[in-house]
Amino acid sequence: MTINRHLEEFHGLPAFTFPDADDKSPRATSLPAPESVAWRVAVDAYESGEEWEDAFARFLAAVDTERVKALIVGAWSDVYDSSPSAVIAALVAARDRLPALRGLFLADIVMEECEISWIVQGDVSPLLEAFPDLEEFGVRGGNQLVFPTLRHERLRTLTVETGGMPVAAVRGVAGSDLPALEGLDLWLGTSEYGGDADVADLEPFFAGTRLPGLTRLGLRNSEIQDAICTALASAPVVARLTHLDISMGVLTDDGATALLSGQPLTHLKVLDAHHNYLGAEVRKRLLETLEPAGVTVRADQDDAESDEEEDGTVWRFVAVGE
Repeated sequence: MTINRHLEEFHGLPAFTFPDADDKSPRATSLPAPESVAWRVAVDAYESGEEWEDAFARFLAAVDTERVKALIVGAWSDVYDSSPSAVIAALVAARDRLPALRGLFLADIVMEECEISWIVQGDVSPLLEAFPDLEEFGVRGGNQLVFPTLRHERLRTLTVETGGMPVAAVRGVAGSDLPALEGLDLWLGTSEYGGDADVADLEPFFAGTRLPGLTRLGLRNSEIQDAICTALASAPVVARLTHLDISMGVLTDDGATALLSGQPLTHLKVLDAHHNYLGAEVRKRLLETLEPAGVTVRADQDDAESDEEEDGTVWRFVAVGE
């Protein structure tokens, strides 16, 4: 699976792409109410006819940004080679112009613009420091991603989408104090694309002590999905979750059986395990154990693929890698 569609909504609002400089259509001259959409600001990923900072300056001039609630950063110029440092600097400089901003997503970039593991990232902490009232933050791309340990009082949802999340960034999130966080979604990826975290690095998430408000947890798109599920079987945080997402990774019968053999999961509202490598019997057990208790279970295999070598070695793949 690849990411081939831009966000259609964010922070509960429909996404609207701010028009290009040369767009003279009615859409460009009749903009929606500032608070009614999640504004997507992007430029051509390959041609530097306009830099992202210039497009953002046009946005600041055209829209009553004091009423903007959600902002999506799309492609900037030369995304294969350039980090979003100038983008982040422009956003930080405009923080006083965006007092109502509650949702921010960095790098809504699809495969035609740049594959997820080739998106050059950087240190995203200046954004969280500049916008202390943010309630939702998302970032796509793990290449050179930096997420140091920090504290944010009001962040409720954090999403990090990668084909490989660096262990330092995983530890940074794990060590952060996020007292208001309700939803955490980490795409951990594979070692081939820089995802070098081990299950031990996830221990703070399993304990949940730094995330006292957490009710929705996603640890997914991982080649160590079985080890994650084995740890979740006895993880204290599970007892207070309503949503558990273990999807998109290399989940086999071993991981699912360990999870089912651990603490009860019947209190969950949703268990998402789509894109998996489960056998028919284990999938049946998963459904028969949880669905009668009212748990919505997604255990379809989707496009999960595997390759078998002549010597019998089987290679299984996460949903989103390169």
